[in-house]
Amino acid sequence: MSGALEAKVALVTGAARGVGEATARRFVAEGARVVIADVRDELGRALGAELGSAARYEHLDVTAETSWAAAMDGVRGGEGHLDVLVNNAGILRLGTLLDTDPETFLEVVRVNELGPFLGMRAAAPLLIEAGGGSIVNVSSTQGLEGFPGLVAYVASKFALTGMTKAVALELAQHGVRVNSVHPTGIRTPMLAEAFPSAPPGAGAAGSRIPMGRLCTPEEVAALICFLASDEASMSTGGQFVIDGGSTAGPH
Repeated sequence: MSGALEAKVALVTGAARGVGEATARRFVAEGARVVIADVRDELGRALGAELGSAARYEHLDVTAETSWAAAMDGVRGGEGHLDVLVNNAGILRLGTLLDTDPETFLEVVRVNELGPFLGMRAAAPLLIEAGGGSIVNVSSTQGLEGFPGLVAYVASKFALTGMTKAVALELAQHGVRVNSVHPTGIRTPMLAEAFPSAPPGAGAAGSRIPMGRLCTPEEVAALICFLASDEASMSTGGQFVIDGGSTAGPH
């Protein structure tokens, strides 16, 4: 039986761990060839070796236009075409408005906002040449609502939500679909690094989710896989929430 992504080629950023790793694994299981893109070379190469001939690792700094150009050249010369781009790479920095200095703010913006912009700009010609495809931008529930103490992160994710809609309108005529995914807190190394004293699902994050727990990377990867597949052929410019009800209303 063919998988949902049979014969498709996908590039996933931030794919060495967390949601990106889960997405790469799910894509390979669904029949895709995957370019695992990250700056964590040791982890990325190990994952590529584990997944075998269906995957390869590519060092990619999402904030550098030259790095994106090299990645697209690699796809052209290797896989030959591109069907899916997943902009998953992101960073989280804690800080209120008064605690966040401009350098920290711009660090978050460069990865979470500029990175997807450069990625879409670099990948769009290949997706158009392929006759269409899918871009999935991993935003956050903080791209839909404010959250105190995360001013830079919230700003970057709101920007990504809006940018997704603008690009969806621009690329629809070419058959390229562009959607954003909005998870609540996810059990990933990034969250553990930001909140080292709080076990997964506990504390303020868990208490804000009506279903009482954080997302798993695999749950988010399943939604990304759907949006990457032809089963989502009429979905573009959408906001796809996976948050256990946290944005549904007061609770």
